[in-house]
Amino acid sequence: MRALGALHDGGSMSSSAPAVPLPAPARSFLDTLRRIGRLAAPYFQSEEKWKARAMLLAIVALNLGYVYVAVLGNQWYGRFYDALQEKNATVFWREIGVFGWIAFANIAVQVVKFYLTQLLQVRWRAWMTRNYLERWLANKTFYQLELARYATGGENRTPDNPDQRIQEDMQLFTDYTMTLSMGLLNAVVTLVSFIGILWALSGVVPVSLGGSTYQVVGSMVWIALVYCIVGTVITHYIGRPLIGLNFRQQRFEADFRHHLVRVREYSEAIALDRGEPVERRQLDTRFGSVLKNYLALIRQQKNLVGFTSFFGQAAVIFPFIVAAPRFFSGAIQLGQLMQISSAFGKVQDSLSWFVDNYDRVAVWRATTDRLTSFDDAMRAHAAAKMPLHRSAAAQLSSDDLTVALPDGRVLLSNTTLSVQPGDTVLLQGPSGSGKSTLFRSFAGIWPFARGQVAVPDNAMFIPQRPYVPDGTLRDALAYPNPTSDYSDDALRQALTDALLPQLASRLDDSDAWSQKLSGGEQQRLAIARVLLKKPAWLFADEATSALDAEAEKTLYQRLSASVQSAGGAMVSIAHRAAVAEHHRQRWTLVPQPEGAPASYRLATDSATP
Repeated sequence: MRALGALHDGGSMSSSAPAVPLPAPARSFLDTLRRIGRLAAPYFQSEEKWKARAMLLAIVALNLGYVYVAVLGNQWYGRFYDALQEKNATVFWREIGVFGWIAFANIAVQVVKFYLTQLLQVRWRAWMTRNYLERWLANKTFYQLELARYATGGENRTPDNPDQRIQEDMQLFTDYTMTLSMGLLNAVVTLVSFIGILWALSGVVPVSLGGSTYQVVGSMVWIALVYCIVGTVITHYIGRPLIGLNFRQQRFEADFRHHLVRVREYSEAIALDRGEPVERRQLDTRFGSVLKNYLALIRQQKNLVGFTSFFGQAAVIFPFIVAAPRFFSGAIQLGQLMQISSAFGKVQDSLSWFVDNYDRVAVWRATTDRLTSFDDAMRAHAAAKMPLHRSAAAQLSSDDLTVALPDGRVLLSNTTLSVQPGDTVLLQGPSGSGKSTLFRSFAGIWPFARGQVAVPDNAMFIPQRPYVPDGTLRDALAYPNPTSDYSDDALRQALTDALLPQLASRLDDSDAWSQKLSGGEQQRLAIARVLLKKPAWLFADEATSALDAEAEKTLYQRLSASVQSAGGAMVSIAHRAAVAEHHRQRWTLVPQPEGAPASYRLATDSATP
C-alpha cells in the first residue's frame, strides 16, 4: 500500500483522495504471498545463495524450454494432420522423424527439470531445517515455547507440535513452493505463447446478436477466457473450506502421533497403573478428531474433484464443438482444427491452473500459515526480555528478583539472595510454592522472572526428572559433552562412585536408558555426571528423592565433598529432613498473608540446630 500511495501522489489526481481498499480475497491473497516470500527469501539470501539462484534460474530456463517444445509440437500437429488429410506419404514420414526429435527434446527437458527441481528442494529443505533447528534450540526457545503453550492453555496463542512443523511442514512447504510456483510460471509462459497461436487460428467469426451481426476477432481466445473465469470462480467457492480443513488435519495428526509417543515413553508407568483403558480412550478421542476432520476433508475434496473433472472433460470436446462449423464449411483444414484443439487446450490449461491445483494450493497455504506462526513465535521469544543473567561471577547472587507464575501470580517479590563459595544451602517450602521455579530463574530460563541474577560459570543443575538420551551408555553419562572428553577409567569411576558399579562394564551398550533404568538408577546416573564433570557449583532439585536413606546419605556426602574441593557451593531442594545434615544454611518459602505483594517470602536460618 505504501508503493501505491507513492504512485498516487505523483499522478494527476489529488493526493488527499482516499485510497480504494482492496477486496478481502485480494488482501488475503497478497498477505499469503508476503508470508511465502518471507519464509522463502532467507535461503536465497543465505551462504548458499549463488548455488540456489543458479539452480533456480536453470529450472526457469528449462520451464521456458518445455513451453518452446510444446509450441513446436503444436506446429507439428498442423503439418502432420494436413499430411493425413491430403494423403501425402512423403510429408507424413518426414513429420514422423520430426516428432522423434521433438519427443526426445521433451523427454530430456523434463528429466533434467525434474532432477534439478528435486535437488533444489532437498537443498532448500536441508538449509531450512538446519536454520529452524538452530533457532529452536538457541536461547532455550524449545523450552520457552512449550512452557508458553502449556501455561496459557491456548493452542491458538503458541504453535503446537514444533516437531511436525520442522519435519513435515518444511518438506511440504519447499515441495509445494517449487512445484506450484514453477507450475504457475509454466502456465503464464504457455498462455503467452499459445494465446497468439489461438488468436491467429480463430480467424474472424460473425456473431448475430439483437438483429445485428458482429465480426468477432480471436473468438476462441475470448471463449477460453470466459470458460476459465467461470470455472475458477466456482472452484474457489467449492474449495475454500479446504484451507482450514488442511490446517486442522495437520494439527490433529500431530496430536495423535504425539500421544502415541508418550504412551511408548511412559509404557511402564501406564502398565503399573493399569492405565490402558484411559490411554485407549485418549487415543480414540484424538484419532476420532483425525477421522472426523479427514471425512470432512474427503467430502469437500469430492465436491471439488467432481467439478474439476467435469470442467476438464468438457474442455476436451469444447473446442471441437466451437470450431466444427468452420471445419465442415471448408474454412479450415483438419490440421488447423487439431491445432485449434491443441492451442485451446494449452490456453485452457494455463487459465485453469488455479482450478487444477486448488487442493494443493489449500495445503500450501495451510502449511505456510503453520510455519509462519512458528517463525513468529520464535522471533517473539528472541525479542522477549529475560532476567538479566550475569555469568563469570564469583558467587550466586540476585538483586530485586521477582518470580511470577505464567498466570501473573507473584511468588517472590524484590528478593535479594547471596551464596558464597563454601556454602551449602537447603531450599524448602510447601509443594507448589515455587522452589523449582526459583531454580529455573537462577538458570536464566524462566521468562516470568525480572531482576538480576549472577551465577558462576562452572555450575550444573540436576532437575527433578533428569534427561537420559537413547544410545550408548557412555553418551548418556557424558551428556551433553562429547565422550572424547573423558577416559573410560573416569567414566567407570563416576558410575562406581554414584553406586552404579553394575553398569561400569556396559559403556558401549546401546539402549533406551530412560525405559531400561529405574527412577533411582536414573537419578544416580545424573549424579554420576556431576561426579564425572566436577562442577564447582551445584543446584540439585530433589536429586535423591527416589533413593533409600543410606544411598542418599552416601551420595550427598560425595557431592558436597566434590563441590567443596572445587571451591564452590551447593544449593539443594529436598523435602526429607535427613538431607538437612548435609547443608549449613536453610532457605524456607513461607506463605504470606492475603493482600501481600507476593505469595511467599524467603526466610533464612541455619539448616541444623
